Amino acid sequence: MENLKQSILELITDTSTNLPPDVRRAVNAAKVKEDLGTRAAISLSTITQNVVMAEENVSPICQDTGMPTFEVKTPVGVNQIIIKKAIKEAIVEATKTGKLRSNSVDSLTGANSGDNLGPGTPVIHFEQWEEDDIEIKLILKGGGCENKNIQYSLPCELEGLGKVGRNLDGVRKCILHAVYQAQGQGCSAGFIGVGIGGDRTSGYALAKHQLFRHVDDVNPNADLAKLEDYIMETANQLGIGTMGFGGNSTLLGCKVGVENRLPASFFVSVAYNCWAFRRQGVRLNPETGEIKRYLYKDEKVDMDLTPAAAAEAGETRREVVLEAPITEEQIRSLKVGDVVIINGEMHTGRDALHSYLMENDCPVDMNGGIIYHCGPVMLRDEAGEWHVKAAGPTTSIREEPYQGDIIKKFGIRAVIGKGGMGAKTLKALGEHGAVYLNAIGGAAQYYAECLEKVEGVDFMEFGVPEAMWHLRVKGFAAIVTMDSHGNSLHADVEKSSLERLAQFAEPVFK
Repeated sequence: MENLKQSILELITDTSTNLPPDVRRAVNAAKVKEDLGTRAAISLSTITQNVVMAEENVSPICQDTGMPTFEVKTPVGVNQIIIKKAIKEAIVEATKTGKLRSNSVDSLTGANSGDNLGPGTPVIHFEQWEEDDIEIKLILKGGGCENKNIQYSLPCELEGLGKVGRNLDGVRKCILHAVYQAQGQGCSAGFIGVGIGGDRTSGYALAKHQLFRHVDDVNPNADLAKLEDYIMETANQLGIGTMGFGGNSTLLGCKVGVENRLPASFFVSVAYNCWAFRRQGVRLNPETGEIKRYLYKDEKVDMDLTPAAAAEAGETRREVVLEAPITEEQIRSLKVGDVVIINGEMHTGRDALHSYLMENDCPVDMNGGIIYHCGPVMLRDEAGEWHVKAAGPTTSIREEPYQGDIIKKFGIRAVIGKGGMGAKTLKALGEHGAVYLNAIGGAAQYYAECLEKVEGVDFMEFGVPEAMWHLRVKGFAAIVTMDSHGNSLHADVEKSSLERLAQFAEPVFK
């Protein structure tokens, strides 16, 4: 039992902190494709640095370590109850040591269990097989990309693509639309698993199962292999790009599976995964519980750490240093595309805090301040001091119902997150003199290094990810993507990518 637990703990740690070789190859290839000096190229440089830092620090690649989902295959006669117990004990230990963020939340009360255990968490799927080893695969899929999963019921009609029939060409349209609707909110460039058929539940399970395939494998079904190749070529013509900044790399992998369906139902289910594609697997000795081999470690792949090239001649990229309290004059001088370097104090705030602040006062003065959409991984030392272990941005669009009112109520000047926000927030930025700054999603180690000190924390009753952390930062870089003059890079990219999507409305597969 102890060997089994340690093996599973090693699997969890490696999955959270060490990007697999096939994913590394895909990210490196994307970096080569980007035009020099673009926002996408700079973002990919940050991403590659972050991957190396996570491996060296043995810390989470992304602060959102997601819903741990295990697929377990056991020989006949192996006690699955013991395996389930070992998985849960390893989950608790990994959470305690900061390899996982406490992500298990009571759906009715909002209370965080603190140890990643609770009804339905972690997710464990068992299957018996005729081989002698135990096989355990794990995927850590964060909430930002999980929220961009989508399921289509055919026939239907899709924006930009028109009518979608119950055939392979209809499936093609659904997949392209799934990539389009994710934009930068799912931390593009991403990977997708697609399930054709099944029912509402099994279709999603099939889609997520595709994410366990190797990025560079070839589908044994010739029609699906052709579809996968088409999607990879076409999706990267949409111009969404890394983080939704525009660019040549929008999709890094597409895997499609198919199951039979009911005559009345035709579902296409898409599981979207961010660039921080954290999945790993092991073969275990069923008698000793020790690891015999890893499933996604075919070779050692180093990240391409070539620095991002400077902008082309004639281009300028302003860099502005800000420190709270920020004046309205400073904010009005900023425009989309400016790089902002933040020093001094900032405060984290996610869903629970925004909801609370709508009806209550803030425990700190936020006038002229900075709010960071972030749910960090935090560890406390023996002296009681908190330390940041991972701290990348969360998807901002969830705060769209609140953000404009919060900016007005508390005088906030800068909102940091990823994926952009909507029309209500954009209007508030103009009316009250504020900006939205896009940090690089998933770059949890890169940003953790900028956070010098935890000054304090409020609302720990919300749980570590949702608490309001007061942080002192130095050299925290982000890009202005929504300014106080009504400009939004996210709206522009969404509009242009929809126009490109419409170019692929005509049938391709007969």
